[in-house]
Amino acid sequence: MTAGRINAPRLSHLSWILLAVAVAAGFGLPAVVGSVLVLTLLTQAVIGGMLAVGVGFLIRQNGVVSFGHAAWYGVSAYCLGLLLRHGVLPVELALVLALAVPTLTAFLLGLVIVRVPGVAFSMLTLAVGQAFHEFAMKAQGLTNGDDGFAIPLPDSLFGLPISTVQQPDTMFVLCWTLLALVIFGLYVTVRSPFGRLTEAIRENEERARFIGYKTVLPRAATYAISAFVAALAGLLFALYNGFVSPEVLHWSLSGSALIMAVIGGSRLLWGPALGAVIFFFLKDLAGNLTEHWPAMIGVTVIVVTVLMPAGIAGTIAGTLAELTGRLRRAGGRA
Repeated sequence: MTAGRINAPRLSHLSWILLAVAVAAGFGLPAVVGSVLVLTLLTQAVIGGMLAVGVGFLIRQNGVVSFGHAAWYGVSAYCLGLLLRHGVLPVELALVLALAVPTLTAFLLGLVIVRVPGVAFSMLTLAVGQAFHEFAMKAQGLTNGDDGFAIPLPDSLFGLPISTVQQPDTMFVLCWTLLALVIFGLYVTVRSPFGRLTEAIRENEERARFIGYKTVLPRAATYAISAFVAALAGLLFALYNGFVSPEVLHWSLSGSALIMAVIGGSRLLWGPALGAVIFFFLKDLAGNLTEHWPAMIGVTVIVVTVLMPAGIAGTIAGTLAELTGRLRRAGGRA
């Protein structure tokens, strides 16, 4: 049976304008903020936001939850660290390989695990993530175990001083710009025939098979794309901190990314990034007030889940759409 054709609308000029505005805002924000402490927190939030966007994209397109995306975040960081530690490749090639290895591994693994639905899929991702974590803990000779190791970064990167990626102001601009480009790239993907197909599979996989579409490959590709986004976040983390340890592979990091996606909402591609900013600043504020800050995060998640099922981003977008509709109706009556 021949599969039907899925058409996707073209990108509007507004999409490109919003991308330009977002990138420009990233360049201007360090001058407005000024505080090194706030910029450091913002940089960490943007890196965490990129990881959360990867998790949110998987939820949005495949309709499944990953408890192990820290695996791709951490594998990317470890790949860069080990390649530079042993002087195997120049840093530029090491960056490419650090993105390619987790993405390809996720795709091959996805060909198997995407066949498993619901909670079983989540548990498999958790098991995979913890397997990588345990390997990093036990392989003392390779990874230095629980202590981790400092990444011997070179003096320059793509012709720029390495300090460019280790200063909060310049690193924030780089991370922000890459996050904006990632969200825009995912937006293009979602609106493409591939994105429409994965949404159709998410809604009714059996019907998609019935009309002739193969479902495993698109779902595995979606999983690989989300892993690539997580790997890019891990790469930025490694460059910024110059250090890697098994903590970047632990399930708690995957859980934090999932919380960010829930707070922000995964229906909108930028929702998890907003959730990450809220998460990091709430964590910092609550941590200054009490050692029981996880309880405050938990209360926030409960409140958002109950009162704002679409997340904070979804609620904001819905409110703006409703206000716009009212203004149009009022203008029409006038």
